[in-house]
Amino acid sequence: MTNPAGLPRHPLLEWVWDALDSAAFARAFTLAVFGSIALSFAIQRTAGVTAYATIVAGLCAVGIAILVRRRHELVLMRLVPSTLVLFLVWLLATAVWSTEPPRTLVGWLVLAGPAFLAIVVAHVRDTLQTMRALGDTLRALLSLSLALEILSGILLDIPIRFLGIQGNIALGGPVQGIFGTRNMLGFVAVIALITFVIEWRTRSIPRGLAIFSLMLGGLLAILSASPTVFVLALAVALATGALALVRHAPAAQRRTLQIALLALLVFGGTIAYFFRNAIVALLNAGSDFATRAELWDTILIYVRFRPIQGWGWFGPWPTSEFPFASINIITNESHATALNAYFDVLLQSGWVGFLLFAGMCALAVVRSWLVASKRRSVLYAWTPLILVTLLVDSMFESFTLSGFGWLLLVVCVVRAGLSRSWRDGIRSAAPTNPLPMSQQ
Repeated sequence: MTNPAGLPRHPLLEWVWDALDSAAFARAFTLAVFGSIALSFAIQRTAGVTAYATIVAGLCAVGIAILVRRRHELVLMRLVPSTLVLFLVWLLATAVWSTEPPRTLVGWLVLAGPAFLAIVVAHVRDTLQTMRALGDTLRALLSLSLALEILSGILLDIPIRFLGIQGNIALGGPVQGIFGTRNMLGFVAVIALITFVIEWRTRSIPRGLAIFSLMLGGLLAILSASPTVFVLALAVALATGALALVRHAPAAQRRTLQIALLALLVFGGTIAYFFRNAIVALLNAGSDFATRAELWDTILIYVRFRPIQGWGWFGPWPTSEFPFASINIITNESHATALNAYFDVLLQSGWVGFLLFAGMCALAVVRSWLVASKRRSVLYAWTPLILVTLLVDSMFESFTLSGFGWLLLVVCVVRAGLSRSWRDGIRSAAPTNPLPMSQQ
């Protein structure tokens, strides 16, 4: 057996080369990516950081092979949204003025690895296939979380400390599952519920499995006792209602309706800001909010020293480095993040990085929202609703800047860019050679 150059090929290499282009391999790769990144906490606690880094590096190597195999299907200009490229380039540039350049480079690689995996997934799987793979992954991980919580809190009645499971399920929570914290479990449960509902609405899974999935996600969302779950659920419900209103409106009225909804969003955000104390009291999250408010006020002090460029990108805080150590000393806490993705970006990459991040997210939301408002299938609501969840959660946690949250954010940004991009206008405006009549 020879290749086009006349050189012999090994049958095993031929099989691998063909497999890289198959739908089954693409699905397996997507499941491996979602599963590995979602299990990052558990993997690092059981096998160590090196093992997790090796898994991500191995998946990246496979991803490169997939892109090389499918290179004829890809368009270079549409491979990565320019907003994502600019954001990552700026974060890399912060190593120049960082207080610890080697750690900044490591922090950038920790961000770049999952971003690359997300790009590959977004190109080898369409929206339905991506959603199905995520649904299968979260069903398995939430089931495992519930099983371990029952084992810890009911059957053995002892905590599983190396996984961070406290065994409080018999008390009604809070539970953490395999995700480390109750807030992370609540965040994952909300993402899962959105995915499960759209799976059910698109009839992608049997009705019995859909009911089980919804009950599983809802139960763990409640047991997590995370104060952010209610906020996320409310935000998703409002976004779903607004999107349904736009989808059912006459085409001639959609533009006016979209502008009205945007104005209502700005007005609602302003009201929420001025009545934030009452809202916090209603959510019974006063102590959590007070902790966050003190942390954010302290962060703003250090932002003023380097407002444009930031202190250098680290991702999760190296608590021994300046200014993170000083912030923790002032707040008398041991924070590993800013508990807010926007404040984290602002502190570490300055206003330039903040504007690039905000622009990337806003453009992805607008693109995916416009596509979902025009397409008939409810499937297209998945991307904007996931983005709404990620961006609202970013006001209370920094999950979207690392691990599973960052992976989902990049998947949605790339999917939104593929579905609606300014590059389409360039390509459609480019002159083309008409086919001969015999080939039309």
